[in-house]
Amino acid sequence: MPRAAQPTKQPTGEPIGSVWTRPQRPRREQPALSRDQIVAEAIALLDSDGIEALSMRKLGTRLNAGATSLYTHVANKDELIELVVDQIYGEIEVPTPASPEEWRAAAVACGNNVRAAILRHPWIASLLGEMGMAYLGPNMMRLSESMLGLFETGGFDLRRSNVALNTIWSYVIGTSATEAAWLTMLARSGRSEQEWVEVVTAAAETAMEPYPRVRGLHALQTETEVDETRRSNFDLGLDCILDGLEAQRGGA
Repeated sequence: MPRAAQPTKQPTGEPIGSVWTRPQRPRREQPALSRDQIVAEAIALLDSDGIEALSMRKLGTRLNAGATSLYTHVANKDELIELVVDQIYGEIEVPTPASPEEWRAAAVACGNNVRAAILRHPWIASLLGEMGMAYLGPNMMRLSESMLGLFETGGFDLRRSNVALNTIWSYVIGTSATEAAWLTMLARSGRSEQEWVEVVTAAAETAMEPYPRVRGLHALQTETEVDETRRSNFDLGLDCILDGLEAQRGGA
């Protein structure tokens, strides 16, 4: 299954710190805030102000509730982030190929859906490497099941489906996280993508003067808008991966 990191080993008998492994305590009465309300407001805060702004106190203020009210649903901020990340995974749609021949188009669409979700919420890029138990979330489980089914329909056995899933997941997450970090830096600078490029072009051209291949690549990429170059590079990289996976279909 796709996962951001392997779960951390803990001494036998000690509970693993995760919202997905902590037993839920029975409640005698309905809490004033629902888990869905808390998660939705946390995402709104992250989208507007970034990961640095997230705190239980600030979130409680936005919800007109004390921070202690949030602890009815989560034990700490880390558990809140687990819920938030899984909610973002819930935005990702995995197309179901109608025939084995359509597996590749479905994989391309799925990869682009993952990229789009990350770029809608660029703050998530800084969290994915820290969420060791993220693969236990219900949306991630659904995502894993659907992606395995996509590749099985395409003729991969279950083992190769898992390899295909993890290979594409690693590529898309890595590439999109880099894009998200770039867009976050731009937002902080107050400049558009094109404005930033125009500002640094002279310095960049001076730095690459001794390197003809880098200069040639720069010349090619500046023929199109920056966002179009990012998208084209993503598509080309995904095609290369799918070309390699094609050879694994139906293998022994």
